Amino acid sequence: MQKLHNFLVEFGKYVLLMRDAFRKPQNRNLFWRKVVFEMKALGIDSIIIVLAISIFIGSAVVMQMLYNLNNPIYPNWIYGFSSRKTIILEFSPTVISLILAGKCASRIASELGTQRITEQIDALEIMGVNTASYLIMPKIIACLVFFPILIILSIATALIGGALGGMMVGTLSLFDYIEGLRLEFNIADVWYALVKTTVNAWIIASIASFRGYTLKGGSVEVGIQSTNAVVQSSIVIMIFNMIITKLFV
Repeated sequence: MQKLHNFLVEFGKYVLLMRDAFRKPQNRNLFWRKVVFEMKALGIDSIIIVLAISIFIGSAVVMQMLYNLNNPIYPNWIYGFSSRKTIILEFSPTVISLILAGKCASRIASELGTQRITEQIDALEIMGVNTASYLIMPKIIACLVFFPILIILSIATALIGGALGGMMVGTLSLFDYIEGLRLEFNIADVWYALVKTTVNAWIIASIASFRGYTLKGGSVEVGIQSTNAVVQSSIVIMIFNMIITKLFV
């Protein structure tokens, strides 16, 4: 019962903080400059790790299917078709979001937590600045805008990696792989991935911001709350992954 009470109290604080965060910015020019900065820090700086993981996982997916589904009754296009479905529906929007949770959630929580314990946030509040809007909203907007772009890049890179994996095994021609990718392609799958990614972006940015902004204590708590931000974001992502999958299927 006590755990439920603590959860409801935390959730109430989270809702109130998000309400304050999405109030009208006091200085629009400064606000949009901060959004651009956050896009670079949270989005552009994540491109390399997203591309690297995607190409290797895409290659591994096709290689595993070739090794484990090697049967003459299966047409060769089945490998490209199955890898496309796997990558678009689950791998890129879910696994890459978990990777971004580890990278971006810890950064957001530690940055805001450090600003809290060094009293930078208190100083801004004394000057009359809505710190929730100034510090949190640009991070959430940057994630909502840039994470879908990262997922599109991830899908494309993983599919290219799948072609490389098929060439490495040597039993799947590029023509057959591309034929499978094109077979019965449905744009709704991409929209599904983008919806899931947008939800995940909100989860990562908002939970990490809440953990960092409401931090109490010293430098040790910064590390603890950064870890909590990653763990809680990952758990909530998996819960909503199940919910969204149920709604779309």
